[in-house]
Amino acid sequence: MPSTPSTQTIFRHDAQPVTGILLANLGTPDAPTPTALRRYLGEFLWDPRIVDLPRPLWWLILHGVILRLRPRRSAAAYRRVWGEDGSPLMAISRRQHAALQQALSQRLSGPVVVELGMRYGNPSIASALERLQQANAQRVLVLPLYPQYSASTTASTFDAVAEAMKGRRWVPELRFVNQYHDEPGYIEALAASIREDWAGREAPERLLFSFHGTPQRFHDEGDPYFCHCHKTARLVAERLGLEEGRWQVSFQSIFGREAWLKPYTIDTLRELAGAGVKSVDVVCPGFSADCLETLEEIGMENREAFEQAGGQHFHYIPALNDREGHIQALAALAQRHLQGWPEASADWNATRWEAENTARLARARAQGAET
Repeated sequence: MPSTPSTQTIFRHDAQPVTGILLANLGTPDAPTPTALRRYLGEFLWDPRIVDLPRPLWWLILHGVILRLRPRRSAAAYRRVWGEDGSPLMAISRRQHAALQQALSQRLSGPVVVELGMRYGNPSIASALERLQQANAQRVLVLPLYPQYSASTTASTFDAVAEAMKGRRWVPELRFVNQYHDEPGYIEALAASIREDWAGREAPERLLFSFHGTPQRFHDEGDPYFCHCHKTARLVAERLGLEEGRWQVSFQSIFGREAWLKPYTIDTLRELAGAGVKSVDVVCPGFSADCLETLEEIGMENREAFEQAGGQHFHYIPALNDREGHIQALAALAQRHLQGWPEASADWNATRWEAENTARLARARAQGAET
């Protein structure tokens, strides 16, 4: 059913406009419980960008099988990583949000407001856009925290933004960051985090770049994600000066029965151990914040698989999270995409805006216009 446009008055001549930044990530359940996981997984897995089976068939599978079994298992996994401040992804995302707000406020001359929105769960993308609307953000940059573009993540975020805009009379000017898999600042932030982790200890025999998997079919249909992942890994390896044979790429978090991007991370770790590789470090460049897939799947499950196969030293290198280099890389990325907007202009001046607005209001009153 089509959305009904909102009748709320949101445009005012006398309100100072701001630049809005929508910082978006995947999301997380509200609690590590089967009930919360059922709600979260129901929203996540119903997205046709995630599972594109015919809706009637998929509804029966999802509600008849998956949501009856998976929430309990997933809740147990979440409890292994849940902290006093909630899920790791949410706690880190809040810190990223605050740090990016501060960094952009220092970089930009005009007012900027950063809001955090999750594709699934809370706070939703729609609620974040509503908060930006209340702040009078007449221009909004959408910054999904997915360095490598994928239809299942980046494009799905764009879908959610478009859906939220359907009910508005006044739609802000929008820009989207499509990907930043080869941005120099991002690559250097990754390399610096690895160098720092290796400082004071012997580097591993192998560095494994593990990315979230997607169905092989998506790649065959034109999704550039596979290529973006390999380019990120290659650029980081070059920055670190790693020779061929010291690093490789794999894919994790496989779901369902169809073929996904290969090689799979857990199989790769078993093969490395079986081939006599004793020490492996794993880094997950596609995850901007540590979450269940990095802390539990990689840090616990995959560690156990490697050690059981004969490996001796397994180490997970944390995601970039709210490291200063990461925040500055995101701020520089956002600033570049904001070029040409008034609040990002070097000559933006609040006093001049107020003077111009006073003149505008005087003209409007003289003409009998409503303000």
